[in-house]
Amino acid sequence: MTDILLLTFIFLAAGVIAVPIATRLGLGSVLGYLIAGIVISPLLAVLGVDVISVQHFAELGVVMMLFLVGLELEPKALWSMRTKLLGVGGGQVVLTTLVVMGAAMAMGQPWTIALAIGLVFSLSSTAIVVQTLNEKGLMRSDGGQSSFSVLLFQDIAVIAMLALVPLLAIPELIDLAATHSSDEEHASMSLVDGLNGWQTTLVTIAAVAFVIFAGNWLTSPVFRFIAGAGLRELFTAAALMMVVGIALLMTLVGLSPALGTFIAGVVLANSEYRHELESDIDPFRGLLLGLFFMTVGAGINFGLLFDNLGLIVALTIGVMALKALVLLLLSFIFKIRGTDRWLFALGLAQAGEFGFVLLSLTVSSSVIPVALADRLLLVVALSMLLTPALFIFYDKVIAKRFSLDQQSDADEIEETSQVLIAGLGRVGGVVNRMLIAAGYKTTVVDFSSAHLQLVRTFGVKAYFGDATRPDLLEAAGIREASHFIVAIDGKHQCTELVRYVRLHFPNVHVIARAHDRNHVYDLYAAGCRDIIRETFDSSVRMGTSAFTALGMSEGEAAKAATGFVADDRTSMIVMADLYDPDIPTGENTAYINKVKEISAIHTELMAEGPDGFGKLAKKLAEMGEDPSDIVQRFEDEAEA
Repeated sequence: MTDILLLTFIFLAAGVIAVPIATRLGLGSVLGYLIAGIVISPLLAVLGVDVISVQHFAELGVVMMLFLVGLELEPKALWSMRTKLLGVGGGQVVLTTLVVMGAAMAMGQPWTIALAIGLVFSLSSTAIVVQTLNEKGLMRSDGGQSSFSVLLFQDIAVIAMLALVPLLAIPELIDLAATHSSDEEHASMSLVDGLNGWQTTLVTIAAVAFVIFAGNWLTSPVFRFIAGAGLRELFTAAALMMVVGIALLMTLVGLSPALGTFIAGVVLANSEYRHELESDIDPFRGLLLGLFFMTVGAGINFGLLFDNLGLIVALTIGVMALKALVLLLLSFIFKIRGTDRWLFALGLAQAGEFGFVLLSLTVSSSVIPVALADRLLLVVALSMLLTPALFIFYDKVIAKRFSLDQQSDADEIEETSQVLIAGLGRVGGVVNRMLIAAGYKTTVVDFSSAHLQLVRTFGVKAYFGDATRPDLLEAAGIREASHFIVAIDGKHQCTELVRYVRLHFPNVHVIARAHDRNHVYDLYAAGCRDIIRETFDSSVRMGTSAFTALGMSEGEAAKAATGFVADDRTSMIVMADLYDPDIPTGENTAYINKVKEISAIHTELMAEGPDGFGKLAKKLAEMGEDPSDIVQRFEDEAEA
């Protein structure tokens, strides 16, 4: 028991310390976990920990991640990906296998060993890539979707690879492989051992069919039965049981457990229990993925690495370069453009966690000698370790470079108007339509070329360019404009743009889109006095509808909503006096105490029922804290 507690503490402490540091340095959580694993590897060696066994357990994190990804995809969405899945995914696996195989044969390896090496390095790391894409918000991009299609096809291709590898056996290695596997044979379980080809196929199809059947028809009654107990922990246990059970079934029939749980996730994407499953599984997914990354770092054989440092590094760079070239070629063929092309090529350039499984199989199946497999394991691990650095390179160099290229290609603005709008998305687009419908002329600038292409097909006139650039603002007619509407994404860019315009063009009336409550304070400090929170009005309308649905008359609901808006504005004025952008809100003691004080006043006022809305300003004035005095002080400070 002490050993288990000590090992658990070591892994948890390493992650808790390393990941926040890595994240603050801009390295990302994946690299933080990998570094943590490297740091604790000597301690694990002293304690005699079997890192590979821990890694096999931690692979449940990958399984859970694919299950959650499946929950986000409806079957229709998966079907819409078929071209990328078969074209991009299939092309990547086949071309990478052939290219790496050719390189291995050029280095003197027999074709059987070379083919096995090609198969190993055709795979990429689902765990690292999906985690990083989700962290950076890139999964929905064209490059992210193409990367996911390739990873999904690889998970499917692993099934064929597991069947193909034993057929490549070299007679000279059979005796050694028999000795290697005899100690572990007793522990293996399988539903397809001893079956011929067609029997194995039938059992495999039956297993997949059972997963689909259970997802469609068994999960709802089972979860309803469990929900009847009224115990949250039972629901969590049932969700874990389902994921682990599917992974076990897939393993017993020789399929990838990640693929099986992904299928289950897709089947349950339309389930009423989808969100509950997601919230129950996600914490375990995060912890186990972190453990998996730490075991990758801890599993690096530094003795062998330092003895063959030049060779291992050269092989790692060579493999990643070959894979990146193949991916770049596919990006041209399938028209993946711009930054997405480089995200696709760099993000999938590493080897993957299934490479460890295939290399183990190649040794036990007498395909690759143990000495060579040990070196290839280092190449796999080192390439995974380098992947976060490639994503950092993409962020800091590639993305910025393309951003600068886009800036230089801004449209020439032919005519200016009274109203200048920055941003033509879900906020700016509606504002522009309203103004044009009322007869006002507008000049619209947006930085998304793809979106502009779409709206132009409907006859909307807009210009491509970065509205945060002073030269483009001049070209768009900011000096002649009477009103400037800021509707761009990005809180920091929005605030800085408002600050620049208020400083250099004080006569222009600025209307700014605020992303949240704190952003209102930032924009106010930047000089804007006409600030619209992007979701506030719609939220108030929903609340008003809820009032009427709960029995209020329309007049009472409207009056209550108006009072709520007035109270909210009052509280924002009072809180603005204590807001400090340099102090995190959760650490600003004065701000927190004032929130609690206002909440207590609200509670007192609402004892009157809905009539209590709209009385906060009067109550504060009676207490000697008149919001109008605070506003006047702000204005005096701004003028000074």
